[in-house]
Amino acid sequence: MADATLRPYDPDRDREAAIRIWREVGWIESETHEKALDSLLGGCAVRRVGEVNGTAECLVNTTRGSLRYVDEELALSCVTGVTTSRTARRAGLAKRLLAQALAEDAANGAVASELGAFDQGFYDQLGFGTGTLEPFYSLDPQSLRPHGECRVPVRLTVDDGEDIHGCRLARRRGHGAVNVLALGSTQAELLYAENGFGFGFRNGADGRLTHHAWLSAKDVESGPYSVWWMAFRTSEQFHELLAVMRSWGDQVHLVRLAQPPGIQLQDLIERPMRSRRQTEEGKHEVRVTAAAYWQIRILDLVRCLEDTHLEGVEVRFNLTLEDPIAAYLESDASWRGLGGEYVVTLGPSSSAVAGSRIGLPYLRATVGAFSRMWLGVLPASALAWTDRLSGPPELLDALDRILRLPPPHPDWEF
Repeated sequence: MADATLRPYDPDRDREAAIRIWREVGWIESETHEKALDSLLGGCAVRRVGEVNGTAECLVNTTRGSLRYVDEELALSCVTGVTTSRTARRAGLAKRLLAQALAEDAANGAVASELGAFDQGFYDQLGFGTGTLEPFYSLDPQSLRPHGECRVPVRLTVDDGEDIHGCRLARRRGHGAVNVLALGSTQAELLYAENGFGFGFRNGADGRLTHHAWLSAKDVESGPYSVWWMAFRTSEQFHELLAVMRSWGDQVHLVRLAQPPGIQLQDLIERPMRSRRQTEEGKHEVRVTAAAYWQIRILDLVRCLEDTHLEGVEVRFNLTLEDPIAAYLESDASWRGLGGEYVVTLGPSSSAVAGSRIGLPYLRATVGAFSRMWLGVLPASALAWTDRLSGPPELLDALDRILRLPPPHPDWEF
């Protein structure tokens, strides 16, 4: 689009256009949702718009976050919005704006980026690779069998946003878990939830919130209720949250929630197969679905691998890395993506050095496929079958052994 201008977001100048764009993509339906957008954008690290004929028609925003990689915390760019108006679709604005935003985040220290994808394929063009399948349960709360009983919880509202955000940041986290650092991100979600409500327990010093859940209700009387998130640190806290949900079972017929990382929720459901058969195709159908809704890409290969510490026999190889993001960056951009040749070492001390070394095997991959392998989404041998990654069988086997990681789960939708 020849007459498009890409520039930073100006809240005084662009707020109404941002609201219009979000309404046109179906993400805003009320004044409360407008306040949610204000909260989200207020906490963003990067906000950029594509202006056409003097009006913002595309908006991209990212927020600072952190990614747990085994025991390390890595600086993460969380892409919290990529939206284009009805009149500026397929003009390349979103890809160019996102490429600029990622370049800015990389310059400011982010070593990787993650986003929630509307569908698979679009963000692959910017080097993103698809994440792990995430199971989602729709269940009768009365069928839950938590360990122990629950106390009476405290009621939480949007006015408790600061406490809720702090509790989320302090929750139990495993490999691949994400924290979105800005309070505005949580405040936006609290406002966005239809008929939103929360409950929790203040067991910490000075009444600090230790574990809680936030939900929305499509039908307040009988459900379904949707759990937006649960935050807890211990087994006892997790079971106490489930026990509260079970107590609703005399009135609420369906609760929807994501399976918490590291837990097989079916272990705590009474007769799950029978319930599924009995409710099939009904309003309160009990079922389990799964979706790989998030994607990730590395922004700084050298720094990512510096913080990669793996158990096992060291693996060293030449890497030819293809990064499609370069096509969407300006010719004078200081960050050009990660395309090029590297000598990579994976092991207790890992590294990536520009160049190649005679005698080492070659791995060829897109940055999206390599990012998936590095994070443990799929082993190298599987990616060689389904993604753009290839190498000698002996190298793929060695990579499978060294990258035996727990399944990565962000445990924070954005």
